[in-house]
Amino acid sequence: QVQLVESGGGLVQAGGSLRLSCAASGSIFAINAMGWYRQAPGKQRDLVATITSGGTPNYADSVKGRFTISRDNAKNTVYLQMNSLKPEDTAVYYCNADAITKGTYYYANYWGQGTQVTVSS
Repeated sequence: QVQLVESGGGLVQAGGSLRLSCAASGSIFAINAMGWYRQAPGKQRDLVATITSGGTPNYADSVKGRFTISRDNAKNTVYLQMNSLKPEDTAVYYCNADAITKGTYYYANYWGQGTQVTVSS
């Protein structure tokens, strides 16, 4: 199994910055794409950003130019630097990863528990 643990959420004023981290642990053989999703109250969970194992990022239009995703493959960790935060960025942010566990031969999808980000106006 793979565990994803997020950190770095909190309360920030509009225009401020936060950096989220997500560390993967467990019986990991390999990790492919990693990413961040978010879910605001009463809304569906939406893509924020993803990054391939080679470092190619993909962003939702709503965060382009403000958020930057990166990863450290040696640490099995993905980061999300969030700048120029807006009240509409308020949500629970979830880490996601496609990983192969030792003894298996296929990728499975894993989710973290989520971390709350609140942006006040």
